[in-house]
Amino acid sequence: MLYKTQLLSVNRLVLPLIRFKHILDYSKVPKLLESDIEEQHVRGSGPGGQKINKTSSCVVLKHIPTGIVVKNQESRLLEQNRKKARDILLTRLDNHINGENSIEAQIKQINNKKSSASQSKKDKLRTLKEEWKKRENIT
Repeated sequence: MLYKTQLLSVNRLVLPLIRFKHILDYSKVPKLLESDIEEQHVRGSGPGGQKINKTSSCVVLKHIPTGIVVKNQESRLLEQNRKKARDILLTRLDNHINGENSIEAQIKQINNKKSSASQSKKDKLRTLKEEWKKRENIT
């Protein structure tokens, strides 16, 4: 059983998970081929001062067949940024190719279903309470 704090990694697709009773369909998750990726290392910008501005730790990945571009500079370390950029690229590629069948869309559908079920339960309890107050003549 996976818990809230755990992460699921399938072909480098990393998504935070909530406890699911449903099984997500990972069969359509695309695979990243190194030949389809164009990688560039550019100089960073933003907060961090001289260290960020002098080093080429920002990673720009382009998926050549689809034209999806991802830029990542979350860390000062190039290797961490490369891994994170590939994860983001895979997630975006999955959303682009699979649309409503992507992993993020499946998780969103399950969360919407759970929230609508809890909302209907709250509405039912509220109506039962109002009916009880009318029967007992409580204002």
